[in-house]
Formats: sequence, C-alpha cells, structure tokens
Amino acid sequence: MSCHLKAISREEHAAFVAARPSVSHMQVPAWGDVKSDWRAQSLGWFDEGDRLVGAGLVLLRPLPRLKRYLAYLPEGPVIDWTAPDLEQWLAPMLAYLKKQGAFSVKMGPPVVTRRWSAEAVKAAIAAPQAGRLREVAATAHEPGASDVADRLRRMGWQQTEPGAEDGFAAGQPRYVFQVPMAGRSLEEVYRGLNQQWRRNIKKAEKAGVKVVQGDYEDLPAFHEIYVETAERDRFLPRPLSYFQRMWTALRAEHPDRMRLYLARHEGEVLAAATMLTVGEHVWYSYGASTGRRREVQPNNAIQWRMMSDAHERGAGVYDFRGITDTLEEDNHLLGLLRFKVGSGGEAVEYLGEWDFPLSKVLHKAFDLYMSRR
Repeated sequence: MSCHLKAISREEHAAFVAARPSVSHMQVPAWGDVKSDWRAQSLGWFDEGDRLVGAGLVLLRPLPRLKRYLAYLPEGPVIDWTAPDLEQWLAPMLAYLKKQGAFSVKMGPPVVTRRWSAEAVKAAIAAPQAGRLREVAATAHEPGASDVADRLRRMGWQQTEPGAEDGFAAGQPRYVFQVPMAGRSLEEVYRGLNQQWRRNIKKAEKAGVKVVQGDYEDLPAFHEIYVETAERDRFLPRPLSYFQRMWTALRAEHPDRMRLYLARHEGEVLAAATMLTVGEHVWYSYGASTGRRREVQPNNAIQWRMMSDAHERGAGVYDFRGITDTLEEDNHLLGLLRFKVGSGGEAVEYLGEWDFPLSKVLHKAFDLYMSRR
C-alpha cells in the first residue's frame, strides 16, 4: 500500500485515536500541550482513497541556537506495524520531517516483543543466574516483532541501546509491567494478586484507609508527597506546574483522560497516584507515598482501588509503566519491581526506541550535548 502523509488537525487526530481500542497516552493531541518545551504537530497517513489510516504526534525540540530540530514520536506513530511494506509508511514521515528542519528522528514503535509471567520474574529475582531480565527465558514471544526490528535496521534506523537503569532511562521505558484484564472478572484479577498484596489490602481496609478520587485542588497535596518520594527513590521530581498542565490539557481533551487518587488515613494523605486512560488501556503514571504510617499499607489500597475502577470501566489492561531491567539485589529499584510483580501481571518488553539521523553531524552533536546536561 502506498501512503502519503500530511499535517492534520487536532480534531482529526483525536477522532482517529477515539476509534482505536488502544493508543499510548503520549500519542494523543493533548500530550503536545503537556510537553510545553517542545513544539507539537499531528501527522496523518492517508491511503490512495484519501482515508486516514495512521496518525502520529511528533514533538519538535530545537537545537540550541539553531533552527534545526530533534523530532520525537514517543510510543508512536500509530500505524500498521505488521504491514509488509513498512518503508511505505516511514519514508514519507522522514521526508516530511526533514523538510521541517529535523536533523534526527526518534520513535518508539508500540510493538511488544516478549512477555514474562509474574512467576518467571519472581523466580529470576530469587535465583539470579541472570543479572538482567532480558537474559531470562521469556514466557512468550510475540510473532513478527523481530521481523519489524530487522526491517527497521535495513532501512537505516538505529536501536537505542538500553541503559543500566533501563525502564527508567532517558526516553520511554522498554520494560513495563501490565495486568491483563480483558475477559477476566474482578474476582479473577484479585485472585491473581499474591498473598502479600491481598493481606495488605485487607490490612488497609481494617485500619480505616480511605481511597478517594481527587480534583485539581488536590494536586498540591499529591505533589508534596511526590517530592518526598523523589528524594527517597533518587529521581528528579517534576514541578507542580507540570501536573497542573497535565490535568488541564488531558481532561480538556477527554474528561476521563486523567484521574487523581488519594489514600487518606485519619485525615492525612499517605499515598497518591495519577491514572491515565486512552480507550481500553489504563496506566498508573505517577505515584507518591510518604514514609509515615507505612504499616497501614496505603500503596496496596490505592492500587487496588485504581485497578478496580479500571476494570469497571472496561479496561483490557492495567499498566504499571516502567520496571527496571536489572535483577541485582543491591539495586534500589528492585523493591518497586517486587511490588509490581505482586499484582500477578506480566513483564512486557517493547521494541524500544529507534533513531534515524537525518544529519549525522548534528545527531552526534546533540547526543554529546544531552550526555553533558
């Protein structure tokens, strides 16, 4: 199939997304408003009959002092990745972005390559013959994924090498943890949780932990304990304004695109989390918890409430987002992996992010600039 590509309106893009069962929350038009330090554009792929058959949100970041851009399609574009003529889809995108002044294009094909059951991950952590998840035998391989990777390489795309903390590296996570919900009752999802999770949910209930949905006015309470979490878990926190912008932009596009949950105990917020939804895919996106009163288990309580709400609204998958790829006991992110594994879902590996340098010199210079920041 031969495709042609052109810029499309936000409305066309939003309608295309709405007609799909699942699209990354980073590929909806409103995500461009969230990333205010980038310039966003909606791109559309059209078939011979001029029907919109693919879409992508591209974010353009200028090189310091130059009118040249890094073009980035996080977890996109939304095209037919199984198409035998993948070049017909990607070549027009590269030509268009080159015309826009892009010196390099980065994308994250939403293509799953492998899956590991919770049991397989648990066993790998307990008996670490492998230091990394990628070295552990997968429970399932997705057909066609390696074929997509081969074709991208033949076209000149370069796979970004996973970093030491992959899953939390620059760009989007290659390894995530997901709880499949399609065709399962809530009771079945609950039975899939490990004993510790079930015990902690009961403990929170008994202790009187109340999980409620918050509003825009509750974002500062969330942010306060999010900053505390950042200090504890050694990451750089985003400013409150980022979450306020996220709330305003995403909910303007769809009233249920973003939710905020708060776990309270005796009037104090002990944990809080944001939840994003596009179609049948629900993500736990940002979480925060205080070090106080951990014994009342607010984290399990808030997650179970979010999973229950996601199931009620027909989610096919509840996505915990990034996990570390390292299985080493002394890694500070292993506790978070253990927590997510307790939900009884599966670890999922995506194809990762890919670069196409349109100007090798500027691409190299930009890499150097980013590594020194």
